[in-house]
Amino acid sequence: MAAPGPWSQDNWHLRPNRNGTCFVHRGRPEPLDLHLGMFLPTLLTQATPEQQDRFFMPAWNLEIIGTYAQTEMGHGTHLRGLETTATYDPATQEFILNSPTVTSIKWWPGGLGKTSNHAIVLAQLYTQGQCKGLHAFIVPIRQLGTHEPLPGITVGDIGPKFGYDEMDNGYLKMDNFRIPRENMLMKYAQVEPDGTYVKPLSDKLTYGTMVFIRSLIVGDSARSLSRACTIAIRYSAVRHQSELKPGEPEPQILDYQTQQYKLFPLLATAYAFHFVGAYIKDTYRRISGDINEGDLSELPELHALTAGLKAFTSWAANAGIEECRMACGGHGYSRCSGIPDIYVTFTPSCTYEGENTVMMLQTARFLVKSYTQVSSGQRVTGMVSYLNDLSRQRIQPQHVAARTVTVRLNDPVSLVEAYKARAAWFVEAAAKNLEAELHRRSKEDAWNKTSVDLVQASEAHCHYVIVKLFTAKLAEISNAAVRAVLTELCLLYALYGISKNTGDFLQAGILTDAQITQVKQRVKELLAVIRPNAVALVDSFDFHDIHLGSVLGRYDGNVYENMFEWAKKSPLNKTEVHESFHKHLKPMQAKL
Repeated sequence: MAAPGPWSQDNWHLRPNRNGTCFVHRGRPEPLDLHLGMFLPTLLTQATPEQQDRFFMPAWNLEIIGTYAQTEMGHGTHLRGLETTATYDPATQEFILNSPTVTSIKWWPGGLGKTSNHAIVLAQLYTQGQCKGLHAFIVPIRQLGTHEPLPGITVGDIGPKFGYDEMDNGYLKMDNFRIPRENMLMKYAQVEPDGTYVKPLSDKLTYGTMVFIRSLIVGDSARSLSRACTIAIRYSAVRHQSELKPGEPEPQILDYQTQQYKLFPLLATAYAFHFVGAYIKDTYRRISGDINEGDLSELPELHALTAGLKAFTSWAANAGIEECRMACGGHGYSRCSGIPDIYVTFTPSCTYEGENTVMMLQTARFLVKSYTQVSSGQRVTGMVSYLNDLSRQRIQPQHVAARTVTVRLNDPVSLVEAYKARAAWFVEAAAKNLEAELHRRSKEDAWNKTSVDLVQASEAHCHYVIVKLFTAKLAEISNAAVRAVLTELCLLYALYGISKNTGDFLQAGILTDAQITQVKQRVKELLAVIRPNAVALVDSFDFHDIHLGSVLGRYDGNVYENMFEWAKKSPLNKTEVHESFHKHLKPMQAKL
């Protein structure tokens, strides 16, 4: 399908087609992002062929401009708590949509404020007097041609935000607004003309768009952190400061071990997330193909994996971007550095498409369920298959000394085993704590009382998955020189993670105190090994200056000349004497 004129392929890294891929923008937020990134994919994955015939091509040609209206003012990640209702009226074969409370007003969808004329609305479906849970509906919200809100629709922009100034995030209130029965997305669940409800094979299929976006956020975490690392490392090779030895020229700040310790683990993380992002995208496509063939067996792990990795990578990238900004010193605070814009654009990913702590708890449910299956004699597959070993090697916290393993600090495969043992220890500890609480209180209270343990188990599981995937990628690289450099990065990522979580590995009996000392020493050695290739490693991300948007991170290294030119273009420099002088300062000086 040929792309229509408004977009250049240089700005988008996925192309839409009938198999469910879509446009996703590489640069700054834009009002069409949710139309391209969520509205079109939802049509492709949730609509019937008849609905696609009616809506997809008009949406593709921008006759219909859509958004994805899920989050409400009072509810976000807790989908069962959404209050918007869609009540079926069999007499007219219409759904009546309502926002019954202030907290039920749809809030935050990008492009809703002023751009969209349609929305995919997530609402509680009522038919034949029963609530059937959350379902998706195609809702026209503005008149085609005039763009005026339709009767029964109240819509607008929610106002200024921390960032995302280019995006018209909006609100939507519906009052007895009617849409045809055929506007319910019915690929999986249906409401027949008489109101009979036909349930889907799995209620999780309704949330396919969210799973898709979560899988993309993993890749976006890699790209955003890579951009910040590129800026900080290039600038650190340009910036000279202080003295290593009295009387000698000021060295590049990238030669300071403390600067390397700030930046090189983040560089390794960016590479790790890049490989994980590619894996999760391929996994999503593969499992989506299986689902289309009626095989839902891997759907639970797909939900758990995308939720956990979305949270893990966005948390790490968000903190890493800020670390890169501070590593640039005072100039990092200037918008010319480019890092403030990267931060404010990326940081919402920690809360949109699922608040991260809640995402980790969703992953924890899958981990506890898998642990329970193993405890009952079943075997589990996929990324949780390491739990199968628990039936042979019971992991008892009171016998941690027996679990000390031989870890070879130059062997990524050996480090994968250490992370695997840590994940298994955390999962079992959380599951046992939950089981103990269930003897004293209700299921809901027990879950809340152990939620910190459960999040830690999910984090450990995700950390293991990332180390495992990074290590597996090394075997696919045929060029020995490239493999050697990436092995150094992989080792740094894994060992640095151990050094920052030493208590876990000690408490679980995976490493000894002496081994932890060796880990920390090896991390410092790897900093020096990576230093000669650091600039080349960020250059290999291949960010064009126009996409990087940074004076500090320019490819040619001409930072200071261009910083001066950038400053001269400040709006305050349009006149030599600002009007405020004549209005405020001059009258005061006249009194002197």
